[in-house]
Amino acid sequence: MPDKQHIQKTNAARLLDAAGIEYELIPYEVDENDLAAGHVASQLGEPIETVFKTLVLRGDRNGLFVCVMPGDMEVDMKVAAKISGNKSCAMIHMKELLPETGYIRGGCSPIGMKKPLPTFIYESAMLYDHIYVSAGIRGLQIKINPDDLIRFVGAGIYPI
Repeated sequence: MPDKQHIQKTNAARLLDAAGIEYELIPYEVDENDLAAGHVASQLGEPIETVFKTLVLRGDRNGLFVCVMPGDMEVDMKVAAKISGNKSCAMIHMKELLPETGYIRGGCSPIGMKKPLPTFIYESAMLYDHIYVSAGIRGLQIKINPDDLIRFVGAGIYPI
């Protein structure tokens, strides 16, 4: 695991720096066979409810949007479609993730995508002083106040 003094900043971290937003970069050991949030939470020694995953979906009317969910939850596609102004939606194919967002599976951050996408963060984020989201690469998380994240990405809070 990288030493905290020698962590290389990601684009997401540089964007937060430029905006003057407080955060902490937290490294963890990557398991290429287990990219799930549960593995990340256990590596961080944090409850899974505070480790959020970034999901990119495509709506039938409004195109791409992002849902940021606790690691132990699945997105409700009907609710996600409704809050995003779509009639239906689905997860984008993994091969589309990098070209559309600039990120890969297991390292997709709601911060600093290629272009800003409508973003919806699950309401439970507001229960915590800080949550964890990907820093934009596998093996590195951003510990951030949910209010700061919501303001920075212009996210809505919804029970997805």
